[in-house]
Amino acid sequence: MKAAGKRGGVAGQRGSGAAGRVGSSGKAEERGARGAPFAHQELGTGNPLQAVPVEFVGSFPDPGVNLEPRLPEVAFIGRSNVGKSSLLNALVGRPGLARVSGTPGKTTLLNFYRTPSLYLVDLPGYGFARASQSARAGYRRLVDRYLTSRSTLAGVVWLLDIRRDPSTEDQAIHELLVESRRPVLPVFTKSDKLTRSSSESRARELAGFLGLETSEFLVTSSRSSRGVHELAASIIALGRNKP
Repeated sequence: MKAAGKRGGVAGQRGSGAAGRVGSSGKAEERGARGAPFAHQELGTGNPLQAVPVEFVGSFPDPGVNLEPRLPEVAFIGRSNVGKSSLLNALVGRPGLARVSGTPGKTTLLNFYRTPSLYLVDLPGYGFARASQSARAGYRRLVDRYLTSRSTLAGVVWLLDIRRDPSTEDQAIHELLVESRRPVLPVFTKSDKLTRSSSESRARELAGFLGLETSEFLVTSSRSSRGVHELAASIIALGRNKP
């Protein structure tokens, strides 16, 4: 399997953004950018994001754009065709809110969606093979600046296709997430493409490779709604805990 970072790279490195481990001293290692892990919440009653209004704010090329009101932001990042738009639509219960394109690589700006308590931010998909070198460089500059300098960014949902081995681009994004020191929740998408037992086995394989505990990732499907309510609860909790 091609590495997305050495074992323990997401959950085990200090300041990596995902929930930390308990070290040999018995004390918990530093967890997340501000000492708060972005680990998933257990399912409560219903989907909290479907119970609130949500609206598209706009698409912006500037990671320093000023938005009013000033609210915490949860960003979604993943390879092109990983299912970001479909998952966003499933989260808010609005099938047409985020445009689902049949052609990967169409999202080239920062797309903001506002709820009463936070913004959901759809970042451009990476790894699109047909993108030019200059387009890839532009994407990287945009995402670098957003992840490292955005003061209102509460955390990042990192989407990985459960069927695919982590790629070279995934490794590069993993390193960027580590450098950004943001809380990160890895989410394995498209679990409906596998049988239940196969998806559970594959999730364990990927989690073990990334050094994740059960509470530090989610398995989802926008088609079957698996894991969608839990992800919504995790996002709401993260926004609520942002200083």
